[in-house]
Amino acid sequence: MKEREIKGGFRTINPATEEVVQEYTYMTDAEVENAVEKCHQAFENWRHTSLENRSKVIKAIGQVLMNRREEFATLMTQEMGKVIKHGFQEVKLCASLCEHTATQGMKDLADDERELPNGGKGVVTYSPTGLIYGIQPWNFPCYQAIRYAIVNLMAGNGVLLKHAENCTGSGLFLKEVFEEAGLPKDLFTVLIIDHKQSNAVIENNYVRGVTLTGSDGAGRVVAQVAAKALKKTVLELGSNDAYLVLDDADIDLAVETCVTGRTYNNGETCVAAKRFVVVESIYEEFKNAFVKKMEAVKTGDPMKKETAMGPIARADLREKLHNQVEESVKQGAEILTGGKMPSGKGFYYPSTVLANITKGQPAYDDELFGPVASLIKAKDNEDAMRIANDSRFGLGGGIFSKDEDKAFKLAQNHFDTGMVFINSFGLAQPNMPFGGVKDSGHGREHGGFGIKEFVNIKSVMRLK
Repeated sequence: MKEREIKGGFRTINPATEEVVQEYTYMTDAEVENAVEKCHQAFENWRHTSLENRSKVIKAIGQVLMNRREEFATLMTQEMGKVIKHGFQEVKLCASLCEHTATQGMKDLADDERELPNGGKGVVTYSPTGLIYGIQPWNFPCYQAIRYAIVNLMAGNGVLLKHAENCTGSGLFLKEVFEEAGLPKDLFTVLIIDHKQSNAVIENNYVRGVTLTGSDGAGRVVAQVAAKALKKTVLELGSNDAYLVLDDADIDLAVETCVTGRTYNNGETCVAAKRFVVVESIYEEFKNAFVKKMEAVKTGDPMKKETAMGPIARADLREKLHNQVEESVKQGAEILTGGKMPSGKGFYYPSTVLANITKGQPAYDDELFGPVASLIKAKDNEDAMRIANDSRFGLGGGIFSKDEDKAFKLAQNHFDTGMVFINSFGLAQPNMPFGGVKDSGHGREHGGFGIKEFVNIKSVMRLK
């Protein structure tokens, strides 16, 4: 395996072949300052561009993404091991986000006229604020960057991106796509920088907001730096989402959906199903079917269309995942399938199911970022909800029940998490808010909320 770090920079490594994809050099501090300055200059012009013209560019970005989807999907697979079919799905989702934002953003950002109590006139306007700095992870190289960048560009802001090192190529590819679609040069700027330089970017006066998707540890560091500089943050910090299988669940549907929820994108998804809380009366039936289906997941070359699951994105991430499994076993967890570190080339890890999960084990308390499922037995439906909420995280979750009305009420009134899927698993919907509570962060993206996170909601009034 090639080392990732090199003098003054780093290499990106194909996790399936362990071959070098590309080498990059960190920008100098002066280059970073210059890049931020140029982005600000581009913003000063863009902020006065009409919503109609911004919308046209955003739509065009979606079209160029689709035109270059094969090229982009291949690059994502090379950089982080995503199976090629999931790469195509990701690009398609991002194109739909562009279309939705270009259309709905016109309505979300339109001036809101209000009659004042004394008969005067008021206008609420959503004004651009400046540069929005995004620190983004590697698991969805296209989506994570598009998610915050598109709405902020539509809102009239400039955008800075520090992508995960192993997806640097994807960040630069997006810059090409944006400018090919007609976005002004430098308005979307990719920064190839280290953590110390990143802190300086947060403190830069041109930067008006910071958004991070990553671990809760990274979120604390970024939030602290931003708070000292009085910068607003939006943080999406992962989770150990619980999927509840209640006593009246359709077990076949639950098993099929839960396996997909745990193994999609190689199991490396913040909002993936991770803890499976199953009511005792149906536990054995679910367990047997779930283990059998997890064992059948086809792992292999991510470039082949028939492959269901590729490698873990990096060697160190696979090592961390395996250590979490081993530590859980030391504390009493039982491996029902998988759990062994494979030999051979590539950072592969088998689909794994752990049982006898108790509080204090990594499989109960922490986020296992890979295809490892934690199977937890609950006494009844009420106990299942208690276990689901017994977490410092709260990003997503799921409920399986044939009584859909009951499931919706449980989700609305009792599930302490940001998103809940009923009898289904999904990633993101353009018209529904995305984000979490507790250690999963704060702020929202999508659903008309994300586009207003970093605008100046300005009151303009004429009092009578």
